[in-house]
Amino acid sequence: MDWPLVIAFGFGVGMLVGMTGIGGGSLMTPLLILVLGTAPTTAIGTDLAYAAVTKTLGGWRHWRRGSVDMTIALWLAVGSIPGALGGVEVLHRLEKALGGDSFDTFLLTAVAGALFVTGIAVLARALFMSSGGERVTVEHFQTRHKVAAILVGVSVGFVLGLTSAGSGALIAVALIIIFRLTPIRVVGTDVFHAALLLWVASLAHLFSGNVDLLLAGNLLLGSLPGVWIGSNLAFKLPENALRPTLGIVLLAAGLALLKKAGADIPVSVIFIGPIAVAIAAYALHRTRQRREEDPSQPTLTTDTTATEQA
Repeated sequence: MDWPLVIAFGFGVGMLVGMTGIGGGSLMTPLLILVLGTAPTTAIGTDLAYAAVTKTLGGWRHWRRGSVDMTIALWLAVGSIPGALGGVEVLHRLEKALGGDSFDTFLLTAVAGALFVTGIAVLARALFMSSGGERVTVEHFQTRHKVAAILVGVSVGFVLGLTSAGSGALIAVALIIIFRLTPIRVVGTDVFHAALLLWVASLAHLFSGNVDLLLAGNLLLGSLPGVWIGSNLAFKLPENALRPTLGIVLLAAGLALLKKAGADIPVSVIFIGPIAVAIAAYALHRTRQRREEDPSQPTLTTDTTATEQA
């Protein structure tokens, strides 16, 4: 094992987690599998164990800075914790049922699918979710808000327990669409909730024998200073500065995992395909912006205002 490279991976991913709330499982698991050759189940369990400590530090930093909506984070955890335990149990049962190469192929495909969904969510968040109407918190947290938080938590927690990917980006999208939080509150609440969720999921994987403690420890040597620096930079960087690039990387990682699973994907597609998707998304984003800014199209402006008010 190239330990300096492992520490460097931890530092880079830690910075992304601190700055954006995204990138822990979505980036580290494919790095462990594709670059270091770690077995898929070990990569998932080890990633969750290291990320639990990393996001705990990030969550504490954001809580100290007042960027965490505790009510939303705790209601998300009500759904995500049992969801994650369910995902780990399903993974364990699938390993017994499939075994060997068939299980590894399934798991690589599942992680790739989670990365595709996460990458698309990151791009959508960066390019299409910047409208007004943001708020620091939900003043009157009603039953419908609680139900929505629990349902989002269950689904994201299950995916996390099964693949280790998706918690940051998918929760962030929910915080924007459902609760309409400000960007810094999205990051802070996302990271704080992820810390709660990851401890449960990582302990479940530890008891299942899926965690390489030595590997996790070396990742932490890099990620802890990385997330400390990234959490401070989150308050200074322009909104969406890194997210489009991160979305492209996640899509490319998903394609690379599919190729490792046996899919006949040319190497050129792995690099060119995600960039093409990002360019197309950006073109749609610019077209939408121009239409909204064009005073000769009052109908679109009215519809947009009505949507924001809703």
